[in-house]
Amino acid sequence: MPLQRETSRGMLWMGGAILSFLGMAIAGRELSAELNVYQILFARGAVSLLIMLALLPRIGIANLRTRRPLTHLGRNLIHLGGQWGWFTGVAAIPLAEVFAIEFTTPVWTALLAALFLGERPNRYRLAAVALGLIGVLAILRPGFAIVDAASLAVLFAAVCYASVYVITRHLTTTEASISVVFYMTVMQLPVTLIPALPSWVWPSSALWPWLAVVGVGSMTAHYCMTQAFHHAEATVLMPLDFLRLPAAMAIGFFAYGEPLSVVVAVGAAVILAGNALNLWGERKR
Repeated sequence: MPLQRETSRGMLWMGGAILSFLGMAIAGRELSAELNVYQILFARGAVSLLIMLALLPRIGIANLRTRRPLTHLGRNLIHLGGQWGWFTGVAAIPLAEVFAIEFTTPVWTALLAALFLGERPNRYRLAAVALGLIGVLAILRPGFAIVDAASLAVLFAAVCYASVYVITRHLTTTEASISVVFYMTVMQLPVTLIPALPSWVWPSSALWPWLAVVGVGSMTAHYCMTQAFHHAEATVLMPLDFLRLPAAMAIGFFAYGEPLSVVVAVGAAVILAGNALNLWGERKR
């Protein structure tokens, strides 16, 4: 298949991932009107599990065998912490700020990969880390404004996601990708049920479609992104992923009346510049 067609397919898959992430953010905001974070996480896992069970005959039991259950467990507990931080932020702070802080994930991934995978950071990665930290400080403005706990929760989520990426990179050397998704769903579901039970609330009928969106979106986002990287290079796809930020700003402004923050925009631009520099450095290598 011609390279141009492959790249176009990758860009289309990345578009699907962007729509999935934005859909999850909107669904999380809508669901937070009646449900707490743990109930949202449980609902996400329940819908995802139903989808996985429906696909099980096609997936095949053989592809779900694992030799590293403890690694799966550790990965999923960390990922669950990231989901908690992300949905906490979605419910409490402007959507643009959530996505801006989340874009620091590559910064933490580079640091953790250097620490635990022995990946030697080059000057481009070090510059990306520095710009990422500067961007976060610009958004949070410690010492000049009260740092919102929800903003710190999203920053915590970004570190968790980076840890998950590093563990996944290590895990997929022996495990099938579909098994990683399967055990994520199966292991996280009972863990979220325990804290969700004490304050259990059945959502109103108007929220049921949003339950479907948050569950389906969590699976399609990762599947679309995996497919995108299968068809095209990161240097082509990641600039598209950055479109999540202006899209989140537009949704927040028109749907929720969130003001357009110059501070968040500047901080996000610095973070994205660091990510772009890192991608450019990888391409040169």
